[in-house]
Amino acid sequence: MFLVYLLLILLLGVGLLIFGILKLSGKLRKFVILTGSSAVGFFVFVHLHNLVYGLFIHLFGEDFWNGGDEPFFFIITVFICPLGFIVGAVGSVVLAIRSRLKQGGEYEKTA
Repeated sequence: MFLVYLLLILLLGVGLLIFGILKLSGKLRKFVILTGSSAVGFFVFVHLHNLVYGLFIHLFGEDFWNGGDEPFFFIITVFICPLGFIVGAVGSVVLAIRSRLKQGGEYEKTA
């Protein structure tokens, strides 16, 4: 089931990248591309982490990491990609709300 979610995130990220590159402009384009590339990057860096970890164990033996783990791609996967996704998503929502308010649209206030 985890792989289904991972593939769904990958497909949505690719869709956001294509949509952002082909259809959008300005700041919204940058935020949508950031969101999509962070989603795709998560998928890519998870696999790069596992590839580098396994390759180094194969080349240098199981004692190479001394019980540790490959840090570079792991940090990108765990911290950088989710942060980029959140920044892109929040930025896109803020720009959409600003755009709607500038056009004279109003949002209902719920108390």
